[in-house]
Amino acid sequence: MVKQLFLAIGFTVLCISVTAQKTNYVQLTPGESERKIIQKAANIVPSTRQLRWQQLELTAFFHFGMNTFTGREWGDGKEDPAIFNPTALDAVQWVQTMKDAGFKQVIVTAKHHDGFCLWPTKTTQHSVKNSPWKNGKGDVVKEVATACKKLGMGFGIYLSPWDRNSPVYGTDAYNDFFVQQLTELLTGYGKVDEVWFDGANGEGPNGKKQVYDFNRWYRLIRKLQPQAVIAIMGPDVRWVGTESGHGRSMEWSVVPTNNLDQDRIAAGSQQGVIFKPQGDMTGDDLGSRKKIVNAKGLVWYPAETDVSIRPGWFYHADQDQKVKTPEELMSIYFTSVGMNSVLLLNVPPDKRGLINEHDVKTLQEWSRIRRELFKINLLKGAAITCKNGLNMPAMLDGNNATHFTTKGTDTATVILFSLKQAKTFNVFSVQENIRVGQRVERFSVYYKNGDQWKPLIQESTIGYKRLLRFDPVTADAIRIEIESSRLNPAIAEVGLYCSPAEHR
Repeated sequence: MVKQLFLAIGFTVLCISVTAQKTNYVQLTPGESERKIIQKAANIVPSTRQLRWQQLELTAFFHFGMNTFTGREWGDGKEDPAIFNPTALDAVQWVQTMKDAGFKQVIVTAKHHDGFCLWPTKTTQHSVKNSPWKNGKGDVVKEVATACKKLGMGFGIYLSPWDRNSPVYGTDAYNDFFVQQLTELLTGYGKVDEVWFDGANGEGPNGKKQVYDFNRWYRLIRKLQPQAVIAIMGPDVRWVGTESGHGRSMEWSVVPTNNLDQDRIAAGSQQGVIFKPQGDMTGDDLGSRKKIVNAKGLVWYPAETDVSIRPGWFYHADQDQKVKTPEELMSIYFTSVGMNSVLLLNVPPDKRGLINEHDVKTLQEWSRIRRELFKINLLKGAAITCKNGLNMPAMLDGNNATHFTTKGTDTATVILFSLKQAKTFNVFSVQENIRVGQRVERFSVYYKNGDQWKPLIQESTIGYKRLLRFDPVTADAIRIEIESSRLNPAIAEVGLYCSPAEHR
């Protein structure tokens, strides 16, 4: 799926703030000191919906539709509905496959760029109601939603803003058309946990590109499904900027908002804040000190990393031997979830309407490797010392809602973990309690080998989760140095793990 126009400097986003200054958005006053700005940044926190989304860690995309049957990636909207006929479609198999692999939520492509709707919409004839599948009585969206409810999984929808079939695309009437489709999806299938938009925008039949009324769409979602996160062209979640599965080594969830509509802010008393991301939201550095000190506002706007398990986004039989290996997916896990992001992995059902055996095999093995790796935290039982630390046991209690912090106004600290006996490990995990903000700017890890301390890790941000791999080392103690933090650090969890030799 191509992210056309995702990076448009001028796209406008609606950010709902629960209470001024204390939640996920803050306006900055011209002339404020750097110290004050950094303090404000450290106190910005995710909204309830954003926190739930971040804790999912793994979400899945089901790209399914006309392209599954035509062998294309982008349809042109001229396809005959008669070719859509997944004779063995089993949405429970889709959702169960992902649940077994450790995923917590799925998103179905209710409509892709070709305009073919996987539900019997009243807005167009280009839908499942005119296909031979279930004699035109089927509803893919309903089947996925029902499977999610049955299996306790989150449910999301993707609705393509670009519609190559609609005769009104490229006119003002299209926004009404789109709102009608969105309303059907948000009112007919129970709870919706995520609504996913991309920025694809081509020419309509009139030769014009559509001007999307995103703000209207956001208001509708907030009204009908207020708990749903809105991604990627949305106010809650942003695109990480690549479809490789590799995020940033320095990933700030707090980023600048510039070009603020001050009149709208005043009129809404900050209940409805309009902001535009500042320029390119895919650079290497979005939220460091140098990026935020000149901002007009700051907002909690975390990254989602999307990638497909196959070379394409839709199923193609000739890619059955090109499914990513379990080891490749593990690497992606470290560079997405392990870099303060949520992984959105696309697993496209095949022409039968099933997750293909090749994909299932990879997912099962990847899940097994992941469970085996993180089964035992080698730091469990370690003695913890820190001269200026508070609540040190919280770092090993398995609860990311509790945290270690420092005394007074200390923003730097040294934490020593002494193991009962030497352990061999090759993975380091650390989390901040993002309920109180993202704060750590620079940290290092050292390990003790005999009488010598040796450097192991030197990194910048942590965020919700940071995972780092390295060659195996053996040590009976590790030392974490928080060298710079925007406010007292809030370290929720720390772990050491060792992956089996065959998966290193």
